[in-house]
Amino acid sequence: MSFITTEQQDKVLVVKLNRPDKFNSFNREMALELISVLTEAKKSKSVRAIIITGEGKAFCAGQDLAEAIDPNGPGIRKIVDEHYNQIILKIRTIEKPVIAAVNGVAAGAGANMALACDIVYASKSASFIQAFSKIGLIPDSGGTFTLPRLIGLNLASALMITGDKLSADDAKGFGMVYKVYDDSELLQQAIENASQIANMPTKAIGLTKRLLNQSYSNSLQQQLEFERDIQVEAANTYDYSEGVKAFLEKRKPEFKGE
Repeated sequence: MSFITTEQQDKVLVVKLNRPDKFNSFNREMALELISVLTEAKKSKSVRAIIITGEGKAFCAGQDLAEAIDPNGPGIRKIVDEHYNQIILKIRTIEKPVIAAVNGVAAGAGANMALACDIVYASKSASFIQAFSKIGLIPDSGGTFTLPRLIGLNLASALMITGDKLSADDAKGFGMVYKVYDDSELLQQAIENASQIANMPTKAIGLTKRLLNQSYSNSLQQQLEFERDIQVEAANTYDYSEGVKAFLEKRKPEFKGE
C-alpha cells in the first residue's frame, strides 16, 4: 500500500497523505514517498500547481512516535534531516504554487509542513497544534523559522510553549490560513482555486516565490537589486509577452507557464 496517493486533475496535482488509521502521521516510508512525489512534480511540465491534503479525518499528526522511539528505527537525527528538512526544502524551492488543504488536525511537523506551503486553506474542523512541548521536543520542520514570520514572535512563542490547539478560524485570524471552508467543500474549493492559479503565469509565480524566499536574508538594497534582476528574467518569458499582447488586444491571456 502506498502511503502517498496522487491524482492529477488537468494541471493540478492532488497529493494525499495516506495513513488515515494513524492520522497520517509520518513514518520513513511515507516521508520518502512524499519527497519523491514532490521531486517528480517539480520536473513535470504538466503540473503547474500542487495540493497537499490528508486522507480521512486528519491532515497530518506529525511524526509516528512508535518509529521515533524504535531502537531499530532511523532515529531522531535521520528523521529530521532526511525526512522533514527535505520535505520543507522541496515545498519552498519548487517554483510552482504548493497549496495545503488542511482537512483536520495538523499537529507538530504536520502543522509546520502546512505553514511552509504558499497558500493554506483549511476546513472548519481543522486545527493546528505545535505539539512538540507536550513530549519534550522542540518545534522542527521549519516551525521556528516560519511561524514567527507569520504571526510574530510572542504569539509563536506562546503557541510553541503551551502546545495549545488553534482552531481554523483562529488560525485564519492570526494570518496562518488564507481561507476556511466547510468540511465537505474544502478539497473541491482547493482544486478549483488551484486550477485558476495553474492557468496563471507559472514562471512569474515561481520567480515571486524565489524572491520571497530570498527576502528572509536580504537587506532592502539587496532585495531591490534582486527584484530588478528577476523582473528582467520575468520580462523575457513567453507569459509576459502573451500577457501584454492580451491586455492590448483586450482578450483573455492564454498562459503556458513558460
